[in-house]
This record gives sequence, structure tokens and C-alpha cells, in this order.
Amino acid sequence: MPASLTTIFMNRILQGAAASLIVLALAGCSTTKDRMTTGSVPKLTKPVEELDATELRSATDRLGKAYEKNPQDPVTGVNYANLLRMNGRDTQALAVMQQVAIANPGDRNVLAAYGKAQAAAGQFQQALDTIGRAQTPDRPDWKLVSAQGAILDQMGRASDARQRYRDALDIQPNEPSILSNLGMSYVLTGDLRTAETYLRSAASQPTADSRVRQNLALVVGLQGRFPEAEQIARRELSPQQADANVAYLRGMLSQQNSWQKLAAKDKTPGAADSSNTN
Repeated sequence: MPASLTTIFMNRILQGAAASLIVLALAGCSTTKDRMTTGSVPKLTKPVEELDATELRSATDRLGKAYEKNPQDPVTGVNYANLLRMNGRDTQALAVMQQVAIANPGDRNVLAAYGKAQAAAGQFQQALDTIGRAQTPDRPDWKLVSAQGAILDQMGRASDARQRYRDALDIQPNEPSILSNLGMSYVLTGDLRTAETYLRSAASQPTADSRVRQNLALVVGLQGRFPEAEQIARRELSPQQADANVAYLRGMLSQQNSWQKLAAKDKTPGAADSSNTN
């Protein structure tokens, strides 16, 4: 798979519990919408997942001003860094999280966000170390374990990544975001059938959100079943979001050479990971 496509997939896996195609409505932004944490930060007029590009920039500006007033506040800093990454400003997000982490060295949420920012900036080993410091061995956080898996996937360590996803599932069984990450891990190695199995399992969970279903739509489309993929992609989205996602999905699938190579790998005997059960 070309490096640029790998980056698109992995950015969506890493920056949040589940990958997302909803962000395609935001002028091709390749980062994922992280959930905003709560606290004394400027309120958004709607859920962050529903912001368009203009609203996203406005929210980022407002949080930036709040951050300037109190750069040590962990809630404001993490939220601001998340929005910066949603705007594709990974370097600036990393700089923000460095300062917030210095001011709050024992805050698990800050360390987790710092690790994600490091990974988004390509500092993979540093990200693993940072997230490892955020983890508590006697009370492991499944979100951090899953994040470690996503970082390992970016490092090309698929087997290690999938083991971390399964470790996360041991802590939080049937969590759709983990199943989605696991499915997208198989996309990266061209095993689309196994990827679809995990993504369908993720989408069937009561707590699954639309981001999980957008990943399923992508994998179904990659296998040439575009009408089915479009039907999945349009569920639970506004017409504008659905149109943007479907248009992007068509664009992705139009890159025939790339996807034909991926599909050929999918059909190669032994391509699937033998340990494909949770």
C-alpha cells in the first residue's frame, strides 16, 4: 500500500478510540475527531463530530485564546491540542502537549494525549514510552492499550499491535472502538476479509458510533461492493456528511492500481493472520 494511503488509514486509527471517515467533510483533513474532554473550556454549539470546516476553525481559535490565558490547564490544553490535530496542525499540537505535560507530569489524561500527539508527529517510540508512563499496571486503561496497538501498527509491527488490541479486549470485551482498530490493522496488511469480520462485529455492538460504520463502508467498498458500502456510509449521517463521505469513498476506490494490489495480497494464500479470534 502506498505510504500516503497508509498514513490516511493510521491517522484515523490512532487519533481517537475508533477511526473515522466523517472527517472527510472537513476539506480532506486526514486526522480523526477526538472526543472533547469536559471542563471549563469554551462551549461548542454542537458535538465536535458535527462541526464543519468553518466551525472547526472557529472552535480552534476560541480554545487557542483560552489556552493562551492558562497554558497549564490540562483540560484546555488537551482539548486545544485535539482540535489542532483535527485541523492537521500536528506539530503545533505536539508543542502544546509538551507544555501541558511539563505542567501536569502525573496526569494520566495529559500523558495519553501527549503520547497521541507524539505519534501523530511521527515520534512513535517516544509515544509508546509516554503512554506507558500513563498506564497503571494494577488498573490498566483499555484506551491506552488500544492506543499502543495503533502506534505499533504505524511502526509496521502488526502482530504486536493486534496482541495489544486483544489485550484491550480482555479488559473491555466487545468494545467497538477496539474491534474497529483491530479490523483496520488488517486493512493495512491487505487482509480485507478478516478486516470486514472484525468491523462487522464492531458495528453490531450497541455502543458503536458512526465512525465504526464508516470504516466498515470503506472495507466493503475496497472489496468491490460499492452499493453496499454506500448504503452503510449513509446511515446516521446528515445528507451533507454522507455525500462528502461517499464522494471521498468513490475517490479512494477509483485508485484502481493501489486497491488491485491490495486485493491481490488479500487473495494470497497465508495472507491472513492465523490468530484472528479475540
